[in-house]
Amino acid sequence: MNARPDPLTEIAALPLWDGPPRFDLLPGGISNVSYVAIDRRSKYVVRLTRDFPFHNVYRDREIAVARAAYAAGFSPEIVYAAPGVMISRYVEARTLDTNGVRADLARIADLVARFHREMVSQHDYRFDVFEVNRRYFRELDVHWPARISEWAAINDRLADFVPALPPVFAHHDLLPANLLDDGKRLWLIDFEYAGTGDALFDLGNLSSNAQLSQSQSRDLLATYFGREPDDALVAAHRAMEAASLLREGLWSLVSKLHIHERDVDYVGYAELNFERMLGVLATL
Repeated sequence: MNARPDPLTEIAALPLWDGPPRFDLLPGGISNVSYVAIDRRSKYVVRLTRDFPFHNVYRDREIAVARAAYAAGFSPEIVYAAPGVMISRYVEARTLDTNGVRADLARIADLVARFHREMVSQHDYRFDVFEVNRRYFRELDVHWPARISEWAAINDRLADFVPALPPVFAHHDLLPANLLDDGKRLWLIDFEYAGTGDALFDLGNLSSNAQLSQSQSRDLLATYFGREPDDALVAAHRAMEAASLLREGLWSLVSKLHIHERDVDYVGYAELNFERMLGVLATL
């Protein structure tokens, strides 16, 4: 049986390079493997990918959104895409961390608001965090039966806090590392979960991932909505923070079953998110 070719060897043979490229592993991420590719002319980000049907992630959908986000001025240009690989232009920028998000909330809130206003849906995928969680419950029931009923009750309780808002096209994965700052402007990357959804999920996802204080979360809401948030909006946002943390924990447990590209402690990461979710629940 012939060994499968090294994907980087195949990528290096693509005609887009100006001379043989050098590939340097890009740290970060807990699902896909990425490299910085450098040729004589420029730098690129090479992401080795595959569909994750267990997460409802399909790369053709992601590529369509990434190209639309570039056209709308939110994201770097995709220069090549094929099954298993996506190559984008490298942006000389700082990858944000939790401190970076907290220090730049006004600009980030403006970026998210513009994304919600200006991005046009590229497909029919709809992201509903509560339904996503229920799908994960079904997959995990055989592995974590003692905890599913507890998580399901929390999920239903959180859903009751969230009012029906007009849908927007949203990112749904606003980890700090998916925000870049080149010193002049902010960029968004990684659109695996982008689709029609609830603006409050993006805001709750952003604040929970950056571990914002309640005061900082109010500032985020005030900037995004252009008004001081009332108690009901604050409660709905806190519920979305908790739902986001629940989903991240469940995502990690499901990832442990299916993703082997990265050496990640998925169970430890899940438990960290469940612990933080309980902290948010205590404030509701």
